[in-house]
Amino acid sequence: MPSLGAMLARVTTFAIDGVEPRRIVVEVDIRPGLPAFTIVGLADTAVRESRERVRAAIQNSGYEFPQRRITANLAPASLRKVGPGFDAALALAVLAASGQFDPARLRDVAVYGELSLGGELRPAAGTLAVAEGARRHRIPALVVPAVQAPEASLIDGIRVLGVSSLRGAVDAVTGRALPPVTGPSVLGGAGTIEPDLAEVRGQGFALHAMEVAAAGGHNLLLSGPPGTGKTMLARRLPSILPPLRREDAIEVTRVHSVAGLHTAGLIATRPFRAPHHTISAAGLVGGGSPPRPGEASLAHRGVLFLDELSEFQRPAIEALRQPLEDGRVTIVRGQRALVFPTRFMLVAATNPCPCGFAGVGDRCSCSEPDIRRYERRLSGPLLDRIDLLVDVAGPSEAELRAAPLTDSATVRDRVILARQRQLHRLRGTRAACNAELDAGLLQKLVRLDEAAHASLGDAYRGGALSARGRHRVLRVARTIADLAGREVVTRADVLEALTLRQRIGVAQAAPA
Repeated sequence: MPSLGAMLARVTTFAIDGVEPRRIVVEVDIRPGLPAFTIVGLADTAVRESRERVRAAIQNSGYEFPQRRITANLAPASLRKVGPGFDAALALAVLAASGQFDPARLRDVAVYGELSLGGELRPAAGTLAVAEGARRHRIPALVVPAVQAPEASLIDGIRVLGVSSLRGAVDAVTGRALPPVTGPSVLGGAGTIEPDLAEVRGQGFALHAMEVAAAGGHNLLLSGPPGTGKTMLARRLPSILPPLRREDAIEVTRVHSVAGLHTAGLIATRPFRAPHHTISAAGLVGGGSPPRPGEASLAHRGVLFLDELSEFQRPAIEALRQPLEDGRVTIVRGQRALVFPTRFMLVAATNPCPCGFAGVGDRCSCSEPDIRRYERRLSGPLLDRIDLLVDVAGPSEAELRAAPLTDSATVRDRVILARQRQLHRLRGTRAACNAELDAGLLQKLVRLDEAAHASLGDAYRGGALSARGRHRVLRVARTIADLAGREVVTRADVLEALTLRQRIGVAQAAPA
């Protein structure tokens, strides 16, 4: 039976700050007085509304809701609390503080999940991040909704208690009935069917550019008339990318979990995001209230495909500059700075003019000013951050009837070998592929022969490259050498990298 005196109970839960977990201590004090239920600690509307959910869930689960003065504090009070994930922790703390079970049982457990009015435990965004937070703070056990137990079980070192109701949560923390142990699961592993390069006819130069992009993690722009296969090529890029390492898969799963795309296990395939060109800047790079990951973060460690790049709103595509350069985006809202990861490959497709047929015989109906205005939709600083700029022409009749030039399995094997060489070279650094080499690592790890140095210097002195462009050419040249199995970058590697960056057209694009 509930005690008649004042009682205090504490339980740990977590708030999601960007993609990082922040420990929250839920303190519930119950004492005699007029019945009231107050939540303090910089809580948003969803958290304040949990009073009614908690009240109904407790009563509908067969427990007694105390008719006294209840004060719940979410500490630290300086951190804003957002979302319904605090429901289960609040309910358990109320039950413990009212004497319906021993508050000491909450000492070594963290609790996370939303409650329904009937007492069911519902999924809440960010469960994987919460599990990481529990391990970081050395909390032995974590109570989460049963459907999210496989997701939380991806983190070693904690005991995951997956329950389906508030009564099940009470039984779990008191030891009356422990739920079965849930193991982690994998989503999108072997057996996933992806579009294959064997479906492509012709496009030899574009296929080679895609292989280089995949091998080094480089950004790629495909330009050409409508119907030449730009979108078809881009959608087959994931089929030649190397598999995710476990640490990268954990990062990807955490971002998708925080975004509310509830997962039941580890995401084992690289994400491929293709937002519509009407997307806003906040939708692309993140934002909103509360701030959420954008498409750039949902494509972390995968591919962000922007079809019809010139049709995107200028503020949206210009907002990609920092994510492309830094591998992360910082969103500032209400004196809070939230950081979301954005290590993605940008693959974009565009037409050369408004009608799309510039340079195709006499089919183009656009005036010179029309073409110039269309080209200005893509700023120089944005294009300077794209490593490979490839013109795509339609395949000939003979190529359409011929056998495919290659298939995804063959190209992927070469890409994996090139990535393995890079991982060996980059051991002990924070970079995972050539596209992530900064200026210091380029100087330290990329070796060029004298002829390669001379060719790169000529291109820079001639004004064909900015300082950033020079670094990007070096990265691409390093990738080309990795595909060929060479440790020293040669003049041929540099010239090919320059060719892949200059958009000189398919017919003239064979490297010197």
